[in-house]
Amino acid sequence: MPSPSSNDAQTWFKSSHSGGNTTECVEATHLGEATAIRDSKATEGQSLIFQPNAWASFVSALQNGLLR
Repeated sequence: MPSPSSNDAQTWFKSSHSGGNTTECVEATHLGEATAIRDSKATEGQSLIFQPNAWASFVSALQNGLLR
């Protein structure tokens, strides 16, 4: 499984819902067949890695208001 590192060449991105001044945000990057997320304030810390089905379920739950 891929292992993201802050020194790797991945392009991390924030949600379009993140304001420029927000303090609670995660960043994501695509790792081939997986997606990784990390805390945007602690980019040297740990990342969570989601397989495609898990990531799709997570995003769907967010879009449908099932997670708050």
